[in-house]
Amino acid sequence: METESEPYVRLSTLRQLHQVVADLNTARSLADTLQTVAEGVVAGLNYELACVNLVRPDGDLVVAAFAGSSAAEALITGRVGSRASWDRRLSMATAWGDLRFIPHTEGWVLMEDDVPQWHTDGPAPRFEDEWHPHDRLYAPMYSPRLGSARPGGPPPGSGRELLGVISVDRPRNGRHPGPWGQEALQMYASQSAIAISNARLRSNMQRALVRLEREQQALRASEESFRQAFEYAPSGMAIAEMGGDQHGRLLRTNDALCRLLGRPAAAMRRYSFADLVHPEDIGTLLRTSAEGGRAELRLGRRDGTYVWVSLRNSVVADAADGPRFLLTHVEDIEERKRHELQLAHRASHDALTGLPNSAELRSRLSARLCERPAAHVSVDQAAGYGGGYASGGYDSARDGGYETGQDAGYGTGQDSGHTGHTGYESGGSGGSGHSGYESPYEHEHEHGFGFEPAGVGPYDHHVHMVAPSGGDIDDGTKGLAVLFCDLDGFKSINDRFGHHTGDAVLIEVARRLTTGVRDGDTVARLGGDEFVVLADGLGAADAADLAVRLRNAIIPPIRVDGRAVRVGASFGIGWAECGMTVEEVLNSADQRMYVEKRSRAKVHRRAG
Repeated sequence: METESEPYVRLSTLRQLHQVVADLNTARSLADTLQTVAEGVVAGLNYELACVNLVRPDGDLVVAAFAGSSAAEALITGRVGSRASWDRRLSMATAWGDLRFIPHTEGWVLMEDDVPQWHTDGPAPRFEDEWHPHDRLYAPMYSPRLGSARPGGPPPGSGRELLGVISVDRPRNGRHPGPWGQEALQMYASQSAIAISNARLRSNMQRALVRLEREQQALRASEESFRQAFEYAPSGMAIAEMGGDQHGRLLRTNDALCRLLGRPAAAMRRYSFADLVHPEDIGTLLRTSAEGGRAELRLGRRDGTYVWVSLRNSVVADAADGPRFLLTHVEDIEERKRHELQLAHRASHDALTGLPNSAELRSRLSARLCERPAAHVSVDQAAGYGGGYASGGYDSARDGGYETGQDAGYGTGQDSGHTGHTGYESGGSGGSGHSGYESPYEHEHEHGFGFEPAGVGPYDHHVHMVAPSGGDIDDGTKGLAVLFCDLDGFKSINDRFGHHTGDAVLIEVARRLTTGVRDGDTVARLGGDEFVVLADGLGAADAADLAVRLRNAIIPPIRVDGRAVRVGASFGIGWAECGMTVEEVLNSADQRMYVEKRSRAKVHRRAG
């Protein structure tokens, strides 16, 4: 039954409640809010002690704030009680609305659980509603969150999730709170839950903003690092589009790549690598994968020349689902390629004359032969030797670019019409008499690029070699003639005038032989004063005529240091034929050369 002073007590309590709720909204952080909640209970709701237990992410509750006793605060702040122990307390308590009360007569069973607590002993109550030190009053705080409930929390459909529990002790009037006191504590718990939720939201937002700012700073730093690494890299770099109508178009190039190609950055944006690559390397570029692809090819400079580069690709994304770009690292390997070609040239060419050496001669000849005997070659396979090389085990570009269908050019009395063998100019055999290096690309066909070894693949991809039937009558068969040349009188020149003169004679003989053949033919130095000529697409009469013309080209005097010397030459003509080995082909031409040398010696003796 209400007393006369009850309305005034309510009004006073309401004013105090309004003030402490207003204080909840002034806290700046979650920790300040929790402490304000505890202090508000003591200051506005007339309890001597108040404790705020906050639910952690793992479900247990931690003592987050305490008010009313510094000793109790030091003892239990930060301690944790399990969710199971708290659920037991809340379920066994008497419900005062949303409040939960456990009288001292029942609370003794809770003395050994793990919920942090602080209490003092006292006498038994003298009247029914007197407060005992072991009485427990809890004000659960719920945050409105629709949907599923936490395990152990309120049942699904209640729409509330436990946020924490305010525990109070020792009312100042020494009595259990009446209906109005219970209602005030319950209202305060509800407002505290809202304040704590807002504080958590602000804290999470602040952390998110700090994290976002750090990420943005890291991103800006990363972008700046990438920009500097891209712009000031010592080797070329480029970013190109992937996909769409502009696939492959260069979007950005660094200064090193612009300098390498001699093109300004603005002009580079009009091109793709496919526009700049050497025509012979376009296939290599197209076969290079976007992710992790590597290739060595030539890119065009502004002045029309080409430079060897190494490309390394990687794919970068603008965002998780944004457009992808191709990042290409371009390294200048011109010097390395130059050295590789020089080494390859030196390994396959004679150092003195610049002609292909014995190993290179055998390699080229082996590429034209197979183990299939000539007796099994069909007419179709043997036909068509008008000086051309069909696709198969031999690459005509390797021997100076002799194109299919080119006329043999060795008819009786017919001049070859060529000033030199373009395949050997880099070796110094075109008449210059030295072994200087001219261009790293000019003679790459001599170093095995695209050269298939003989014997690989089915026979259908190989153009079989056949030989003319022999005799003085030309039966019309065209084949690969092997002319073995041995100089006559060279040893006496070498012994009489020294190796310097002998070397000069060999260089000049190499030049005259090279001048006397077609661009697609091979002139090689076998060793010493022996040379070999490979000429494809010749009949027996053509080969004999070629031998005569080359001999006549060698006979004229050779001037060395103001002195004129002469050498002769003996030629033996052999034929490369499938079913023969390289050594058998060379030995056949060598034997015929010695037969001719002996027969010419007999003629000279009879004439003398």
